[in-house]
Order: sequence, then C-alpha cells, then structure tokens
Amino acid sequence: MERGDNAVLAVRKLADVEELTAKYSEHALAVKLDVTNGGERQAAARAALEKFRRVGVLANIAGQGSLGALEEFSSEQIRKQFEVNCFGVLELTREILPMMRQQKGGHILNLTSIGGLASVGGFGLYCATKFAVEGFTEALRDEVKPLGIKVTIVEPGAFRTEFAGASNVRPAQQIDDYKPVIEPLQAYLYGNDGKQLGDPHKAALAMIEVVESANPPLRMMLGADAFGLWEKKRAEIDADVSKWRKVGEDTAFDGVEVQAISG
Repeated sequence: MERGDNAVLAVRKLADVEELTAKYSEHALAVKLDVTNGGERQAAARAALEKFRRVGVLANIAGQGSLGALEEFSSEQIRKQFEVNCFGVLELTREILPMMRQQKGGHILNLTSIGGLASVGGFGLYCATKFAVEGFTEALRDEVKPLGIKVTIVEPGAFRTEFAGASNVRPAQQIDDYKPVIEPLQAYLYGNDGKQLGDPHKAALAMIEVVESANPPLRMMLGADAFGLWEKKRAEIDADVSKWRKVGEDTAFDGVEVQAISG
C-alpha cells in the first residue's frame, strides 16, 4: 500500500487494522475473516472482487502454532489446528481460484514453515498441518500452471511474530514422561519470544519480490536458521534412504519394468 498497491486486509478483529485502513483509505479494504468460517470466506472474496475487480495475489498467512507432545493434545485441539492451518488455507484457495482462472492469472502464496519440511519432537501437531499444506500446494502448482496461475510456498524460520505468544496452543494435559523432550523446547520457544532472528517486515518485502518475479520459485525459504535445519534434514534423509535402498527396491515383482511415477 505504501507503493500504491491495493490490499484486502482479512483479519478476525477489524479494530486491529483501523489505522492502516484510515492511512491508506484508497488502497485498503478491511474484511472480517476467520478462515475456518465458510460464510466469512465467501463474503471476503465477494468484497474483494466488488472493491478491486480482481484478485492478483492470495496470501494465505493465517496460522496457529502449538508446542507439546502429540499425546498431550486433546482431539478437539488437534482438529482445530488442522482447521486453521490446513483446511482454512485449502478452502480459501478454492474460493479464490475461480476468479484467477477467469482472469487467467494470479499468484498464490501459502505460508507454511520450515516445519513444513522438517519436523521436530514437540512440534509434531503443528508440523503435521504444515506438511499437509506443502503436499497439496505442490500438486496445485502443477494443476494451475497451464492456466497462468503461479504458486509459491513460503517457509520461514523463527520470526518476531505472535507465534510464541498467546496464540500458541498449549496442550490440554502435561505428561511427565515427555518433559525431558518438551521442556528444553519450551525454554527455546518462549524464552526467545521477541528475540527471534527474523524481521517480519523484511519477510513481507521478500514475498513481494517473489510475486514480482517473472519466474518465481515453488519454495521460498526465509531465515538462515530455516536453511540450516533443512540442510540437516536433507542429509539425514539421504543417509536413511541410501542405507535401505536395496531392501526397498527388492520389493518389486521379478521381471517387471520400472516406470517412473509421473503425470
């Protein structure tokens, strides 16, 4: 909006963006949106189209963190986390895709996390939701590319957002057996709140740069810590897969020709 671009500010509490909408009244449209609410998703899409006539970029940024052992969360907490982090993203994307197909262009940014590529004990529930978004977004890229629509997965490391604050879900119960694994992570996450490496403003500028690129990447990793964790994970995968490759390949029927899995 500082550069004159139009923006739909989709938020749960309209009061949070009153100053922005007042400052950029010609370019800002604030809409109430809980991504888990189908009626609000539809209303937000209609309002965006009525105000600006098109949707050039959909940025699926809404999300909720959590920290705890999988057994410690209630079934309700598990399902709610998937509703916010995964199903909300999927459904809002489905809401906007008809517009982008009609205008034969657009760009979808799905914010996951480095936790969408590398899971760590204590973040299993959160990472499960992000892995799911990574999975359908990869396929979505192939489906919409012929239609002129671009797709990018954004994978941040630790940034100074509310991830470790009040929005972070604490498990319904605490089980002593898991404390040796969970407590060091709690000290890391909650002890570093407000001291994280990543600057959200610079992250936003990086995402704008991706959208303006003629050849945007499928993945945009943000933060040296994210790159470090991914490189460690990739080395572990390579070692595991290589060690057991012969056993895995020997599960084929004798004499059957190998066909690559592809579309």
